[in-house]
Amino acid sequence: MFRSVRHMIYDLIEWRSQILSGTLPQDELKELKKKVTAKIDYGNRILDLDLVVRDEDGNILDPEQSSTISLFRAHEIASKQVEERLQEEKSQKQNIDINRQAKFAATPSFALFVNLKNVVCKIGEDAEVLMSLYDPLESKFISENYLVRWSSCGLPKDIDRLHNLRAVFTDLGSKDLKREKISFVCQIVRVGRMELRDNNTRKLTSGLRRPFGVAGTSGV
Repeated sequence: MFRSVRHMIYDLIEWRSQILSGTLPQDELKELKKKVTAKIDYGNRILDLDLVVRDEDGNILDPEQSSTISLFRAHEIASKQVEERLQEEKSQKQNIDINRQAKFAATPSFALFVNLKNVVCKIGEDAEVLMSLYDPLESKFISENYLVRWSSCGLPKDIDRLHNLRAVFTDLGSKDLKREKISFVCQIVRVGRMELRDNNTRKLTSGLRRPFGVAGTSGV
């Protein structure tokens, strides 16, 4: 309700500026005044305020100069117009909701949010941490890898991303939800020498990628 009233107030402020500008032709000015009064009556109704009875030009009727019957008929007309506006708004909202539900049912899509806090694994060299989704029954990965480069000192290589290692696995459809099991797999690849204990400077190698460890959930 707050958002609806806020939009109405913004519209009224804009229309008031147009009316006070004095640049509108008489026919456009008359139509704009009708829009303003209709918007005010609609807002009063959704806020459960009193309905203001007006004439055809949008002016408030004076009960001292109008008969009881004319006031009653004007009140009926105003109530009917507000009710039609409410039904129109309700119908539009229902159509939007139906279209959203139909679109969602036709192309369902889900996502998995992952937040990496730390890698508690003593490696001794730089490493690459790869995270992905895996189907243990079909023995295949069903997503791309989320890669984080980890330094030998136990921190991310990109220090600016410290405490901000987040990823979202998107486009998980109804087919993925029907899988009996989905495992979250984390692979660790050591990047450095061929052998950790190799201290021979003549044979020292660097930059080689070697499998180091793997971990995963039992299935969800």
